[in-house]
Amino acid sequence: MQFIVLGHDQPDALPRRLEVRQQHIDLCEQMKAKGTMLYGVALVDDAGGMKGSMLVLELPDRAAVDAYLKSEPYVSARVWGKIEVLPCKVGPSFAAK
Repeated sequence: MQFIVLGHDQPDALPRRLEVRQQHIDLCEQMKAKGTMLYGVALVDDAGGMKGSMLVLELPDRAAVDAYLKSEPYVSARVWGKIEVLPCKVGPSFAAK
C-alpha cells in the first residue's frame, strides 16, 4: 500500500530540525534503497522557510507506517507537530516499477 505522510513543523522546530536533519536523511536513504520510500519533499512557506515534510511511502499497511513514525527523527525530536497519514496510489506515470 502507498501512503502520503504530511509532517507539519511546530512553530519553534527549526533548531531541532537542523539538529536531526542528517539522521532523517540517512533514514530516508535506507528506506529508498529498500523501496519503501518513493518520494520526499520539504514543505516551505512563501519566504522559503521550512514548514514541514511530505513523504510517499510503500509499506504493507498503516501499522507499518506507524512503526516507521516511531523511528523517524523528526518525530522523536518533536520537529513535526501535526502528522497526517493518507492512503494513496501513485499513478503509473510516476511509479518506479
